[in-house]
Amino acid sequence: MQIHNLPNIGNNTNGEDMNKIITRIKKEFSQTPDLDIKEIKLNLFKTIYVVFIETLCSSAQVNDYILKPLTNKENQQYLRKNNLNNFLAGPNQKTVKKLDEIEYYLTNGFTCVILDNLILAIETKAELTRSIAPNEVQTAINGPKDAFTENYQTNIGLIKRRIKSSHLKIENRFVGRLTNTAVGVLYIDDVTEEKLVQKVLKKLEQIDIDGIVDSSSISFLLDNENKTVFPTIKYSERPDDAVIELLRGKIVLVIDTSPFVLIIPAFFIDFLNPISDNYTKSNNINFLKILRLIIFFIGIITPAFFNALLCYNPESIPMDLLINFAIQREGVPFPLIVETILMLIVCDILKESDLRFPSSFGSSISILGAIILGQASVEAGLVSPIIIIVVAITFIASLTFTDLEISNAMRLFTYIFLFASAIFGLYGLFLAFIYFLIYICSIDTFSKPYFLPIAPFDKEYFQNTVIKSPITKDRKRSKALTRKNIIKQGENQ
Repeated sequence: MQIHNLPNIGNNTNGEDMNKIITRIKKEFSQTPDLDIKEIKLNLFKTIYVVFIETLCSSAQVNDYILKPLTNKENQQYLRKNNLNNFLAGPNQKTVKKLDEIEYYLTNGFTCVILDNLILAIETKAELTRSIAPNEVQTAINGPKDAFTENYQTNIGLIKRRIKSSHLKIENRFVGRLTNTAVGVLYIDDVTEEKLVQKVLKKLEQIDIDGIVDSSSISFLLDNENKTVFPTIKYSERPDDAVIELLRGKIVLVIDTSPFVLIIPAFFIDFLNPISDNYTKSNNINFLKILRLIIFFIGIITPAFFNALLCYNPESIPMDLLINFAIQREGVPFPLIVETILMLIVCDILKESDLRFPSSFGSSISILGAIILGQASVEAGLVSPIIIIVVAITFIASLTFTDLEISNAMRLFTYIFLFASAIFGLYGLFLAFIYFLIYICSIDTFSKPYFLPIAPFDKEYFQNTVIKSPITKDRKRSKALTRKNIIKQGENQ
């Protein structure tokens, strides 16, 4: 297992011969051509070694912070009589006490300065990440436009820029035997439940893996990815979204090299309500909130409902409309269930190709699939026009939700409902709906019910997610998330 505050094992540097330290570094980085070791002679008997990895360090910083001061003749006279600690000044300077810490600092963009048995690690990281850019996935007309990047410190700064309080705590951990990926566990200590914090930290400590390259790996390891098709941890690229969840009493995980943070816990309703709802008046957005919930069920029930009506319960359809459906299906060689499945698969193929192709090709693929394939299939007598409409409604409904895990869960339950209705008609549709409710109510996310605030009902969280109350009435935090510091707004508003 490789998770700790700082790699701190191995031999102590005290009493170690400087040549042995350099030999060990050369051996550990024997196949690392970008390792640079510079020798600076102070006199006949004393040498300073400057060790850094060129691809991770800024040459300008190495030169300004270290090489220039060390090579200055006047400074060298001063250095012979004074401690190296007091001579070099960098923005982030650490004294290395264990030999195994050297590898950690070198691979994290530090420059190690070695004199006798003293080793200083000075931060000289190169800018290897992109600058702060507008959000691309969770877009909104109103609200902040900045998004997280792959830089750990930048992401922490974007959150601290919004929460200017000492109550914002950060537990730093390093996960991965080879990658040593930094993971920051952020929470507000007088709001978030201590039990939830300890549970997340304990799960992190149980991770034993070679490497972590993205936040999704941490997510899968924390929530046991195969226990449910629904996402139980929320991804977010928006700092304002992370701050809102922190203020509710949740935990935010910032993972180095990932532009998405993890929000724990996450409930079903969180994935149906985008962050942009917070920047719209409650009277204007509540209709859309309820509509999204309806759209979710439309997306998974529509094909099954149509198949059940047409194949098992045609008496429920007005006679004129039923005759119209029969005329449209005349000459179609496939049963209705096969026809529906074929069109659903075609839509999934189009969706996947649209996601994988560059954006400049996306519109061309959509036009080709929607117009040419759809029209040609109808004219060739392979499918009926009504099935095109039914599948199109299902497909458009799934596009309402940007989270891919929710879309994938909708796809699975669309087929479950479809097969149930194909076997038992409307009765099967009803049984599938009962199964869906049992399934989703049985899910828990970090010991909290996934279908909250609907089952069990929680008034405060309900008024923050399912509907939006005016901000003047949003006075309390949800007791389902925290029992500390419940009041978040004064009564005099």
